[in-house]
Amino acid sequence: MQELIDRLKSEGLTEDQAYKAIEVIKNFTKEKFPLFSGAIDKLFDKYGPKTEEDFMP
Repeated sequence: MQELIDRLKSEGLTEDQAYKAIEVIKNFTKEKFPLFSGAIDKLFDKYGPKTEEDFMP
């Protein structure tokens, strides 16, 4: 996940914006593919911040 954060930051986003973008993508994917909601959560939770406080630098 850090690689994705770094890539988003290299495109001009701040770290907070990068994490927010990933959260939006996660939620969008879950809405479009509800059958895979659990798997999506596990994937993002494994590689992403564990709590809301982790979004803050």
